[in-house]
Amino acid sequence: MHFERGLESYFVSTGFIDLLPLALKLAGQAGYGKDEIIEAICKVADKHREYPPRKNRTAWFSKVFQEKLNEARADVLRRNYLENM
Repeated sequence: MHFERGLESYFVSTGFIDLLPLALKLAGQAGYGKDEIIEAICKVADKHREYPPRKNRTAWFSKVFQEKLNEARADVLRRNYLENM
């Protein structure tokens, strides 16, 4: 994706820089944008603090990131709606 550079700092600060290519692939397949990816990685980091993966970190990240992308889209749509009221 063309905005990979802008996302690197978010993935570094959350400790998931190694999973940035996977995140971009998942987001790209579903048509998510940069704002949604940023929101999702922050939500993933929050969940990681509460419920860290016990075994397969990559599988855990994939599942949680997809869930959080959906939540992020709803949050971004809601925020845009409220700003335009």
